Amino acid sequence: MTGHLDEIDRIVAADTFRLVDIFKDLHRNPELGFEEVRTARIVAQALGNLGFTVTTGIGRTGVVAVLANGPGPVVMYRADMDALRVPEATGLDYASSDPSLGHMCGHDAHVTWMLGMAKVLAETTASWSGTAVLIGQPAEELIAGARAMVDDGLYDVAPPPDSFIAMHTVPVPVGMVAAAGGERMAGTDQLEIVFHGVGGHGSLPQLAKDPVLMAAQAVVQFQGIISRSIAPSEGAVLTVGSVQAGTTYNVIPDQARLLANLRWYNPEVREQLLAGIRAISEGIAHSFGLPDALMPVITMGGGSTPLVNDADLTGRLAATLRDALGEHNVITELPEVSASEDCHLLKGPHRDVPLAYLMVGVADPQVYAEAAARGQLFPYTPHSPDYVVDLAAIPLGARIASRAMLELLATS
Repeated sequence: MTGHLDEIDRIVAADTFRLVDIFKDLHRNPELGFEEVRTARIVAQALGNLGFTVTTGIGRTGVVAVLANGPGPVVMYRADMDALRVPEATGLDYASSDPSLGHMCGHDAHVTWMLGMAKVLAETTASWSGTAVLIGQPAEELIAGARAMVDDGLYDVAPPPDSFIAMHTVPVPVGMVAAAGGERMAGTDQLEIVFHGVGGHGSLPQLAKDPVLMAAQAVVQFQGIISRSIAPSEGAVLTVGSVQAGTTYNVIPDQARLLANLRWYNPEVREQLLAGIRAISEGIAHSFGLPDALMPVITMGGGSTPLVNDADLTGRLAATLRDALGEHNVITELPEVSASEDCHLLKGPHRDVPLAYLMVGVADPQVYAEAAARGQLFPYTPHSPDYVVDLAAIPLGARIASRAMLELLATS
């Protein structure tokens, strides 16, 4: 594998200027889930230019690119493309051009890493055999894009994989990678809860049925599900991320809308959370004297099961990455985290395909060290306005992706 590593380093070094330019361009031009038209076009054009067979529009804005290079294993690699409705506050000279959106989770880096890795694969076909399937996935933040691609015919245009790789940024120093087997991330659900009421004048509350008050009571009471219905030994999180109601000061509206997010590992806990939300919501509505026709309406949005890394596959990749990054820079023991993903849903009906989901450090080591000296766990967190991918992580991430793919495809 040493010769392959040297060749990877040579190709990525020569490609670094292009990759950084791509990354900055994607960072300046963020797009929300299922709206990644420009990003998908960049991905499709770059992969098509490298000789991949490219199909666009899978799952609305998803991209599927296949490079068949003789007999051998099929290895799938996923990069998510969507940004967040989070205003950027990094002060970078290539910050988002849209004041309301930002790539504050590193998906712009994910796309760039995949394009760098694709160039390595295209230029080293004499060294590997098999089929590489690269996925530009929409709407990961909505926890909906992976399922949308499968439902829209992903496996009509791509062969089922023998193994599957995905990578994600994490705010630890550049040069570090986490490659840990087992259950790594929580399952998740997105819910909309709409409280109906009777609108009226703010000065005459007795003539109205105030859905704002109902929603406010629900936000507080929901936390009792976690503290009093779920066993302390179980992991569970219930977050209300949005409260929407009314348009002005002195009008009681006729509805209030909550957007909630659940995190869980045990499917039975998930059912407890859902049942508790429904019982509390309907109980509050009944206490306000509302009829059955005005009971709260709960609508399920995107969702995903817990993400589980295959121990053997992840261990194999950890070994090859130690050769490249050093023994102490590859972490193989990690606690579960309550963050969630949907990349594993790209397996569709092929549920037994082994997955290796790698976490790649993107923080400037000095910035990280200064934060640690202040007692902070991280210098910033994903989805925060100050999330920064250090530019040194761009070529390094492309190298890591390339090494992982060639480890599984290499024949000599």
